[in-house]
Formats: sequence, C-alpha cells, structure tokens
Amino acid sequence: MKQLKNQNPSVPGFKAAGLSCGIKDNYIKDLALIVSEVSANAAAVFTKNRVVSPSVIWSRRALAKSGSCRAVIVNSGNANAVSGSKGLKDCDEITKKVAEELNIPQKEVFIASTGIIGVPLPSEKILKATPKLVKQLGSAAKNWGDASDAILTTDLVSKSDRISYTFKNHRIVIGGITKGSGMIHPKMATMLGFLFTDAVIDTKTLKIALKEATDRSFNRITVDGDNSTNDCVIILANGKAKNSTIRIGTPAYREFLKTLTKLCKNLASKIVLDGEGASKFVTVRVQGGKTRSQAYRIANSVATSSLVKTALFGEDPNWGRIFCAVGNAGTPFNPDKVDIFLNKNLLLKNGSPTNLSTKKLEKAMKKHEIDITIDLKCGKEWEEVLTCDLSYDYVKINAEYTT
Repeated sequence: MKQLKNQNPSVPGFKAAGLSCGIKDNYIKDLALIVSEVSANAAAVFTKNRVVSPSVIWSRRALAKSGSCRAVIVNSGNANAVSGSKGLKDCDEITKKVAEELNIPQKEVFIASTGIIGVPLPSEKILKATPKLVKQLGSAAKNWGDASDAILTTDLVSKSDRISYTFKNHRIVIGGITKGSGMIHPKMATMLGFLFTDAVIDTKTLKIALKEATDRSFNRITVDGDNSTNDCVIILANGKAKNSTIRIGTPAYREFLKTLTKLCKNLASKIVLDGEGASKFVTVRVQGGKTRSQAYRIANSVATSSLVKTALFGEDPNWGRIFCAVGNAGTPFNPDKVDIFLNKNLLLKNGSPTNLSTKKLEKAMKKHEIDITIDLKCGKEWEEVLTCDLSYDYVKINAEYTT
C-alpha cells in the first residue's frame, strides 16, 4: 500500500542516534537516543491501560518532577512490562547512565520501551551500548533515520515528518518520529511518538497543545482495538527559535496548534498505512452530528467493527455492516435521516437504500483508499477516525509474534 513520504525530522538544537545493542537478533537497530542541546520544556500523554510498563511510570514521574527534559532513550524488542521490581530498577540504572554520559541531571532523562511483554529487559546490553550511542549523536538525516529505525517492532517502515512555519519573522520548526503497526487504538493509540520543536512555549501551553493535537490525530486511529502497556507521545520545546513566548488563546498559539496537529495527523496516517497486514487505508467521517462526542462514538464504532473491516479486506459490498455499526455506537440518532457514502457513492439516503449498482460498488471497494462518510443531519459537529482492513496477514503476524 502507498506510504506517505518521510521527511527528515531534524529540528534546530536537537540530535539523535540509533544502533543495535543486541536486544534484537541479526544486528537490527533497537536502541535510540534523542537529545536537546539545552533543557527543553516537556509535555506528554501516556497509555490509558491500567497495566503499564515501568518505563511509562518512570517518565511520568520525571515529567511531574521537573516539567523539562534533555534526553529520551528508547529501546525496541522488549517492552520492559510485567517485569516485577527489576523493571523500575532497570529504568533507574539506564537513565542514570545516560545522564552521566551526557553530563546532565538524571531527572531530565525520559525512557520508553516497546516490544515483547513479560520478558526481563536485558538492561546490561543497553548500559554497555550507551557510551557508543552518545558518541554517535548528530543532527544529519542519517542520525535521525537510525533513531527512527531503532524504535520499530512489527513496523514495515519508519515514520518521520517535519513542518516549519513563520510567525512574526520567526521560523518555527516541529519534527517527529513514531512507531506503531499493531495494538493500535485510542487512548493512547498503541504507539511511541517523539515530537520536538524549537518554539518558545511555556510548559502549561505545550501540554494543552499536545492534548488537543493528539485528540485530533493519534487518538483518532485504530488498527485492531487493543491498547498497549507502553504507549506515549512526548514533545520537547527547546526555545531555539527565539520567538515571543507562545501562550494559550493567542494567534501565535493557534498557528502553533494548527501546525502541530497537521504533523501529528501525518504521523498518525503513516501508522495506519503501516497497520499489520493492512491492504486498505480507511477514513471514517461522521458529519452533521449534534455533538463531537456523538460523532466520534459513531465513527469509532464503524472503524473498529471487525465485520466492516473484514468486508473491506474481502472487497465485499456488504454495506449493511456499516449501518449496523452506526446503530451499535450506543448514542441516539434518527436512522431515518442518515445518509452513507463510500468513496462518494451514495449507499443510503434518509435511511433507505439508493439501489446503487453492485458493479459500481465493487469497483469502489477495490480502491486502496476507502472514504466512508456518514451524515447524521442533526447538527454541525464532525469527527474522523482512521483505520485499515483486517486481513489474513494480521492474524498470521499476531499468531506468531514471539515464535
């Protein structure tokens, strides 16, 4: 399936590196480091799963203590989850080592992990590789490419992007890298995301902007309906742009939020495009809603329906499954007002079939990109959820994950 082109995510004042430390076999990269040259304001959103990795616990605590960050170390291949007391001890030792090598406070080192759950983290491999990782730090495209590759698990491709804009003669850059392919569902969508900007923005405003941006992007994607133990999106702002401080409710904030949201949507789309076993990229849009909550619940119901997703994979024009999923959303609406479109083909008008020819619908179903639009005609609110189909390959990948 067609992928969105990656952009070099480099942002002034940030460096990155990635290498193989031996968690994965065959010298596949599995350890990444992102560093700000100066202390950066930080914000983050974390998994809502009640079973969480010690890496999440550590970074939550570090964020709460300081509100700032200089470095994020990330390993793949092992989730450091359901690991007993050793998990937090490993986080302490690893972040301490990173802090020593960079000569920065340990409280400004965050940590993230992704991979197999329930297997002890081989922390000795990470500790041994840390000095080399620090020496390899750089701002070139290769450095960021290595870091992007090192955070992947079942992903087929790396995912990165960068957007810049000018506000009152100051150029502001926002970049990011993500990983995610399976166990994708709000809140958080199963993924790791690391965003960085040279904007001057206070911590409170940065936190609000990240939440708003993720609610319109990473929290609006689903592959298989499962949340992970390790999900997080972290954003760092180092102030290198020297702009006037961005504050909530100002034109400067609106411009920053618009750009951050666009970046997050791009990265979220790349995750869905790389969904495990996916062959279709699907946008479910609900419009004419009374509230955003109503629109989201209906869009999410359609996007997570196994019957809808398998029909999309099989290119089966069984559109009744879509309307059924709308009705299963658990929110009131008038079925007799609903219109449903698939790639601009009107399937349902005011709750009744339009008798669209099967041949025309089959042709629409064969496209790689599928747009499902549901018009409730009871208001002006809308929501979109991105998803993919559910294929044989998805079952195979997850049936053989540890073997």
